[in-house]
Amino acid sequence: MIGELRLLGIAHGLLLGLLLACSWQVPGLLPWGIDALLLVGGFQLRLADRRFTPRPGAREWVSHILMAPTRLIRWGAAAVVALIAGDADLTIAILLAALACELLTYPLTTRLLGRVPLAPAAAILILLIAALGLPGPASLHLILSFLTGVAAAMVWLRGPDGEPRALAVVLGGSVAAAAAAFFVPGTVAFAAPTLTVCAAWTLAYLSLLRRTVTPWRLGIPPLRLGPSAIRSLLS
Repeated sequence: MIGELRLLGIAHGLLLGLLLACSWQVPGLLPWGIDALLLVGGFQLRLADRRFTPRPGAREWVSHILMAPTRLIRWGAAAVVALIAGDADLTIAILLAALACELLTYPLTTRLLGRVPLAPAAAILILLIAALGLPGPASLHLILSFLTGVAAAMVWLRGPDGEPRALAVVLGGSVAAAAAAFFVPGTVAFAAPTLTVCAAWTLAYLSLLRRTVTPWRLGIPPLRLGPSAIRSLLS
């Protein structure tokens, strides 16, 4: 899927740059930014790796890493940003989450949930977002953020794409999540991942938004460039 969903890829790169700025300017936003970075990373990985049932074998267990090894740089960059911010615990949590997600969690998720239809995938996504709002170890929280992105991609791949109606729905979800976080601060833990998921869906829909269909006009004859037509044009 190289070259597809370019808007989402650009946003992912900008998010990494904003994280670096947060480490100096607004350190309090760093955990939320890393959550968003890992969520979008899981979203992009599942979009690029569309297999339902990978073949058995040790090589296939890490085939998602062999498919795009440079993707691991984002894990290292997030750890470096946390280290610059002076949060050694968060740095360790990111590295532990990277090992768990790449070598265990994602391969298991692909094998167990690869063929899940839309309704169960949406239910799994809701449960993951709810789990993100609960207290727990930092490494587990980061793993859940990554899996939330994977589940969001599963839902998006099974839903309608390229339709203005679907774009309007996710835009409304983004506004609702942002309003909830602003007016009810106690819901930030749940509203922040919801906003990130809706923003990722919005960028994905914008990347594939179809043009308006032009109806066929019967009064205009089709243009045929056969040998006789070419000779008449040249004469």
